[in-house]
Amino acid sequence: MLRGSAWMTSASIFSRILGAIYIIPWYSWFGTHRLQANALYAKGYTVYAVFLMLSTAGIPSAVSKQVAHYNSLNEYGIGRRLYKRTFMLMLLLGILMAIVLWLAAPILAAGDSRTIPVFRSLAIALVIIPCMSLTRGFFQGYQDMAPSAVSQLVEQVVRVIYMLATAFLIMKVMNGNYEFGVVQSTFAAFVGAIGGMLTLIIYYFRKKRKFDNLNVNSNNVIEVSNGRLIKELLAQSIPFIFIGISSTLYNLVDQYSFPSIMKAVTNYSDNYIDAMYALFAANANKLIMISISLASAMAATTIPLLIEAITKNEKKIAQKQLVDTIELFFFIMLPSSLGIAAVARPLYVVFYGYSTYGVYILKVSAYTAIAQGLFVILASLLQGIYENKRAVIYAIIGLVVKLAVQYPLTVSLAAFGPLIASAIGMLVSSFLMFRFLKRNYSLNLKQIQKTFNLLMTFTFIMFLIVSVLVWILGLLFNQESRIIALIEILFSASIGGYIYVLLSLKTRVADHILGAKVERIRTLLHIK
Repeated sequence: MLRGSAWMTSASIFSRILGAIYIIPWYSWFGTHRLQANALYAKGYTVYAVFLMLSTAGIPSAVSKQVAHYNSLNEYGIGRRLYKRTFMLMLLLGILMAIVLWLAAPILAAGDSRTIPVFRSLAIALVIIPCMSLTRGFFQGYQDMAPSAVSQLVEQVVRVIYMLATAFLIMKVMNGNYEFGVVQSTFAAFVGAIGGMLTLIIYYFRKKRKFDNLNVNSNNVIEVSNGRLIKELLAQSIPFIFIGISSTLYNLVDQYSFPSIMKAVTNYSDNYIDAMYALFAANANKLIMISISLASAMAATTIPLLIEAITKNEKKIAQKQLVDTIELFFFIMLPSSLGIAAVARPLYVVFYGYSTYGVYILKVSAYTAIAQGLFVILASLLQGIYENKRAVIYAIIGLVVKLAVQYPLTVSLAAFGPLIASAIGMLVSSFLMFRFLKRNYSLNLKQIQKTFNLLMTFTFIMFLIVSVLVWILGLLFNQESRIIALIEILFSASIGGYIYVLLSLKTRVADHILGAKVERIRTLLHIK
C-alpha cells in the first residue's frame, strides 16, 4: 500500500503543485480581469467535471476493481479481455458526452454567455480522457501505479505548457480578450490528455510480454461470457459514478446557488460577486486540492488491495488494511491541511498577491479540506469492501445536509458559507461511513483514537510554532512582497515539517504507521 501510495501521492502532489504554480504568471497576465478569468475557468471546470464522470461512468475504477478481483484468482486473461471489450465502449461514451456538452452549453451557461465557448473547448477533451482513465484503471488493477502516475505527470506538464504559452501570447503579446484566453486555457485539457494517453500506450507495449506470460500461466478454469463481464462491470461502475462526482456536485451547488443568493440579499455588482466566488471556488480551492489529492491517491491504491483481501475471504487482512489506511490518512492529511492554514498569508501572497479576505478564505478552506479528504477515503474504503450502495446512500445524505444549510450559511457568512456548508455535509457522510466500518469490521477504535490524538497533538504543536513564526515575520517584513512571502514559506514550512517529523519519530508513531524502513530516516536525522 505504501509503495503504491508513494507513486500515486508523488504524482498527485507534483501535478497539483504544478497546477498551482502556473497560476502565478497566468493570474498576473490576465491583469485587471484576473479574478473574473479565474472565476470563468472554475465555472467551466466544475461543469466539465460532471460530464467527465458521466463519460467515464465510473468504469475505470470498476475495471481496476474487477481486474484486481480476477487477478487474485489467477485469471489474468479475463481482466485483459474485460479491458479490450471496454475500450471501444469508453470511446463511444466519450464522444457521446462531448456532443451533449457541446449542444447543452447554452443551457448550462444559465445566462452567462461567456461560459459557452469555455464549455465547448472542454467538450473536446471528453473524446480522449475516458479511454485514458480506463487504461489507468487497468494498470491499477495489477497494483502497478507507475504508469498512472507518470501519465498523470505528463498530462499535467503538457497542459500547463499550453496554458501558459497561449495565455502569454493572447494577453501580453496580442493584448487580446481575457475570455478567449480562458477558452484556450480550458482547451489545454485536450492537449494534456493526448500526452497522457501516449504515455500509457508506451507503457502498455513495454509490459505486453509480462501480461502475455501471466495470461499463459493463468488457471483458465473460470468461464465468463462477454455479456456477464459487462454486466458485472456496470454493476460495479454505477456507484463509482456518484461517489466520484460527489465533490463536484458540492461545487456545482456553490456555482449555481452562490450568485443567486448573493444577488437576492445584497446590492453587490455581478463582477464583485464573481470575484467573491473566485476567492473560494478557484483561488483557495486550487491550493487546498494539493492536500486533498493525497487522499485521492491513497484511495486509488487502497481499493485493489481491499478487493484482493475480500475476494480471498481474508477478513482480518481487510480489517488491518482499513485501519492502516485511516491512520495513514491522518498521518499525511492533518499536517498538510493545518500546515496550509498556518502559512496561509504568505502562500496566498505568492500565488495571488495580498488580500486579507483571500487569506482568511484560504485558512477556512484548509480546515475544511480535512473533511473533504476524509469523505473521499472512507467512501473508497466502502467501495473496496463491496458496500457500494451504502457509500452512495451516505454520500446523498451528506449532500442533502449541504443543501439544507447552504442558504442560511451563505446569507450570514457570504463566501465562507459554502465552504462550511460543504464541510458539514461531508462530515455527516464520513461519520455514517466510519460508524458502519466500525460496526461491521470491528475496527480497533482505541488504536485509531490513540494514533489520531498523538498526530493531532504533533500537528497542533507544529501549527502553533509555524503560525507564530509567520506572524513575527509579517511584523518585520513587507507582507505584500512575493519574494519575502516565498522565503517565509520555505523557512516556516521547513521548521514545521522538521518538528512534525521529529515528534513522529521520537514517539515511534511513524514506525507504527510507515513500518521499519522509517529507521533509515531516524538514522539520517540522528534521532534516537
